[in-house]
Amino acid sequence: MAKADILKFQFKKGYDPNRNIKGAPTKFNTTLKELGYTNRQISDTILNLLALTKNEIEIIAGNENYTMLERMIAKALIKDLNRGTIKNFEALLNRAIGKPSERIEMQNEKIEVVYIQGKTIL
Repeated sequence: MAKADILKFQFKKGYDPNRNIKGAPTKFNTTLKELGYTNRQISDTILNLLALTKNEIEIIAGNENYTMLERMIAKALIKDLNRGTIKNFEALLNRAIGKPSERIEMQNEKIEVVYIQGKTIL
């Protein structure tokens, strides 16, 4: 990249509309804490909704008498069901229960390095 291209994207002194003065947006979990939810309540809500049938989930998603948290989770589950994916389901389950630990097995193998007139052969 040329110096002129880099200077074009640098912040300018004083007011610059590209700066985010307010900082990063708050996380969803932090926002829910401000509304009075605890982590345990969020996890319990997720697990309860994951145990419901499709008809029950659709009732919750369409009814304005339920909390926004319940409706958002219900809509995410319905979207996954219609698409035939488990992306939201997996994310909700990981959020409620925790992500399972992953193990990586490594085998100790010897690597032989041979130098021949400036060339390296593995």
